[in-house]
Amino acid sequence: MTSLKTWTRASWVLAALCAGPAMAADPAAPKTREQVKAETREAIRTGDMPADGELGCKRNEMNPSQYPPQAAPGGAKTREQVKAETRQAMRSGEMMASGEAGCGPQPVKSQGQGKTRAQVKAERDEAIRKGEVQGTGELAGSPQPARPMPKKAP
Repeated sequence: MTSLKTWTRASWVLAALCAGPAMAADPAAPKTREQVKAETREAIRTGDMPADGELGCKRNEMNPSQYPPQAAPGGAKTREQVKAETRQAMRSGEMMASGEAGCGPQPVKSQGQGKTRAQVKAERDEAIRKGEVQGTGELAGSPQPARPMPKKAP
């Protein structure tokens, strides 16, 4: 009977000793104030913070030259490999040329058969006549009177 009590107590002691580190390793456990501050400082340093605006991009994606380079997640590629992949993606229509709004490459949506310039102009004129779209420039109706430029103070 004594050995059973001894084994039971020993198992409880062992469980208590193992539970502490296991609970400390729980990723869902709350972080300390210092851990959060350190993570925030690192995110600011690397630009891993949301950029101002509505694009949903991070600062290091909008201005990569202002932040340290990030390590490639799938192993490093050479510059030539990346250029070749980019050219292939542009040829296949998977991404647009640079200069578009957004972060990184944007997928190109297939439009199917394109319209001629005359067809697009006819659709635009019809939409303006129906009032669906407000025209601009000469087609917008009566011309706007010119406003005098304000004079600068000396």
